[in-house]
Amino acid sequence: MAKTDEFGEELADFVRRVAELKAARSVSEGDLPTVLDAAIFELDHVADQLWPWYERLSSSGPPRTTSADRQEQHLLRAVFQRFPLPVALVDREAVVRRLNFAATSFTGVRAGYATGRPLTGLLAHADRAAFRSQAAAVARGEGDRSLTVRLQQRPSVPVHATLTAVRPSGEPHTTVLVVLQPGDLSASESAGVTESPTTQVSDLTEATRHAALMDVLDEMTTTLLTAPRGDREAVVREAARVLHGRLADWVIADTGTDGLSRTTVLAPSEKEAKTLSSQSPATCPLVVETARSASPALQVRPPDPDAFGRDPEGAPVLVQANVTSLLCVPVVVGGAVEGVLTLFRCGARLAFSMAEAKALDTMSRHISLAATATP
Repeated sequence: MAKTDEFGEELADFVRRVAELKAARSVSEGDLPTVLDAAIFELDHVADQLWPWYERLSSSGPPRTTSADRQEQHLLRAVFQRFPLPVALVDREAVVRRLNFAATSFTGVRAGYATGRPLTGLLAHADRAAFRSQAAAVARGEGDRSLTVRLQQRPSVPVHATLTAVRPSGEPHTTVLVVLQPGDLSASESAGVTESPTTQVSDLTEATRHAALMDVLDEMTTTLLTAPRGDREAVVREAARVLHGRLADWVIADTGTDGLSRTTVLAPSEKEAKTLSSQSPATCPLVVETARSASPALQVRPPDPDAFGRDPEGAPVLVQANVTSLLCVPVVVGGAVEGVLTLFRCGARLAFSMAEAKALDTMSRHISLAATATP
């Protein structure tokens, strides 16, 4: 790759990190020092190191691989996968290249799902910018780093992340080896971090979730049969009450035939609900896209903090609510979208599954029938 291309990639990566730092300005005051440290670090990098680092780049190609080297690679790969600590291999943008078995158990994310996605998606919003900055610094060859982060699914358990640079043979760029260790072993054990899920437990968990989903479907059917026939807003409001708490921490309903308006907000508290009651659906890209495409959307660890707009204080809604997964479905009446239902799950609650997304899509069609039925 030409030197100018290398430099362009590095500059583009820096711009992306700056954008993430801007989005992190809305975190709580207790987390601001971490964000400010990351911002100062990035300023030092662009002022003192970006161009000198470019000058020191080497244009040498990857070394040739011998049979002995391949055997060594197989051995190292086996050691990596069987290493007892959670280990991830990421690139300079913190995108996961590999995840070992211990890491999949620790994070609750399968290696196939994590590969190709940013590791920062597993972290609390306040820690993402700092982690990306440190990973980029390690990839640039500025030495090993360590920092304390928190997983979005278990924000009460601090995790020590150690980052070191490695250069696998045949790779054009330096990658970063990340070792994750729970800061409070007793807390992590009580949270089930070190447990290896068995097939029996997994099956029991799935059966329990399926039974709970069937209960929600049954209650939704009963509610729609007794709701005011043909009253779209009333039907959607009653349906939202069924979903709130049992299926989601937040349920937000937007309805209207001539442009959507916010009609229902059910949140963990009345104070939180008031923050979104006055929000215009037109400022929520996710709602706008769902209404335009008439297609449901499922997101786990939403990558875009501004996907549901900002609250009255200018903070991203998804960050402030600590949303870990969301569902957004249209309510289609006579071929036109006359409503959008959005569901949030927050904190350590399990992410929405494909089965739950399918069930909600089915319920949205039943809501449409009840909304258009003749009294």
